[in-house]
Amino acid sequence: MTQVPELSRTELVAWLSDYLHIDTFKDPSMNGLQIEGVDTIRRIAASVDTSARTLQDAADNGADLLLVHHGLFWGKPLAVTGPHAQRLRIALSAGLNLYAAHIPLDAHPEVGNNAMIARALSLQQLQPFGEWAGGKIGLAGSLPLTLSLQDFADRIQKLTGEICLVHGGGSPQVSRLGVLSGEGAGSIAEAAAMGLDTLLTGEPAHKYFYDSFEYGVNVVFAGHYETEVFGVRALAAKIEDTFGIPWQFLHHPTGL
Repeated sequence: MTQVPELSRTELVAWLSDYLHIDTFKDPSMNGLQIEGVDTIRRIAASVDTSARTLQDAADNGADLLLVHHGLFWGKPLAVTGPHAQRLRIALSAGLNLYAAHIPLDAHPEVGNNAMIARALSLQQLQPFGEWAGGKIGLAGSLPLTLSLQDFADRIQKLTGEICLVHGGGSPQVSRLGVLSGEGAGSIAEAAAMGLDTLLTGEPAHKYFYDSFEYGVNVVFAGHYETEVFGVRALAAKIEDTFGIPWQFLHHPTGL
């Protein structure tokens, strides 16, 4: 009879926090174990966001731990009422552990959102990019072959499965780009200062609308959610490779 791999919660949490350097980054998210559930982990679910739906799906699919990018706690106390109470109720009644990794998962050099996107695009000559609290959490690099802006946007659409919003403020050709998953529109000026022709990020912000055109940098917005599916999937796969714990991805796109 085949023995099902299992791991204590304490051991997995310690490994995750060490592997992700969880305490290195200033972050509004409360990174790490946010909800304590069962002591033994035999199955993991991964999702970008934490909602009643993702928590229930994880519980219904027999997960002992839900690994997320966007957790439930963001640096301020929340009353245990309404939807917040319902989310906690689902997790606690199922004995479901919740582990969140926000900025540490954006920035991780192996399984981070930006590292995974850069790898998928075969970027070369990588450099740190994307200022965050005195450090860099994204990457800049060169494409192996120069692409037209339209062809590049089409490539990103195939990678994410979503139609991109394109602000063509710069060159019609894409060669050197910055990658910053999620909410990275504020890095357009940094991209220009580094001589990049294009920024690939998640969602637009009104206050940065004109920056693309005034700094002369193309911006391809591929969706906050869609640019941040990469990290949790890669991290869950890393756990399976290391400990043999199976996992599944819970796909609940927001369209944003």
